[in-house]
Amino acid sequence: MKTAVHLVQLDCAWEDKTANFARVRAMLDEEQPDAGALVVLPEMFATGFSMDTEATRQGDDRETESFLRGLALKHQCCVIGGAVTADAEGKCRNEALVFDPEGRELARYAKMRPFALGEEDKVHERGTQVCVFEWCGLKIAPFICYDLRFPELAREAVVRCGAEVLVYIASWPVKRHQHWLALLQARAIENLACVIGVNRCGQDPFFTHVGRSIVVDPHGVVTADAGSHEKILRAVIEHDSVRDWRAHFPALTDAGPWPSACAP
Repeated sequence: MKTAVHLVQLDCAWEDKTANFARVRAMLDEEQPDAGALVVLPEMFATGFSMDTEATRQGDDRETESFLRGLALKHQCCVIGGAVTADAEGKCRNEALVFDPEGRELARYAKMRPFALGEEDKVHERGTQVCVFEWCGLKIAPFICYDLRFPELAREAVVRCGAEVLVYIASWPVKRHQHWLALLQARAIENLACVIGVNRCGQDPFFTHVGRSIVVDPHGVVTADAGSHEKILRAVIEHDSVRDWRAHFPALTDAGPWPSACAP
């Protein structure tokens, strides 16, 4: 079985939700995704990676969630995209939201490793757990940008929750682009998993962003690469590529059980 994936590599307009919503709509109207496909947008795609939560967080009408839900309904796809949400106390979180073709929320993941170097930890609450949702028979775990540097998060999703596909949405800068590529491949190899990395491109007031949204198979081979410019990249995930490799090469079993606690 195969599942199509559409990686939306967006040049995000800075703190301008209206412009970014319009651009994403236009891109997907021009390159219609396959019905039933997985469509993935970058981290904080609606505003760019700004720490001004007055500009980035959703209002009471949850406009970014409504936009993602509308994309899923219109294109009859499963859609993953980043949004900044706020709770009743005004605490914000950098989240990955997932909606199915009927507009139902399949998953909501809060970034577990805020980027302290960029002072994200001062404005976004840390997430507390990994999550896995199922689409087209695949078990998929969403993560966000800096999470990629922490292999224990991916391993927990794989060992405890059975994840077969790891999805990283990001705002990764060009000066660390080799880290982005190498770490995506490493997460695939060590977890015997398919990995999807969707990064923004273009410039914001602080960084130039690398793009290089890619798909990596469980052997660490890059099977699709969006390059550095704005585009939608279509790729296909072979379900059996993960399952057959895990059956043939049982490294996850050899790793032993996931520890419930550290030894004293």
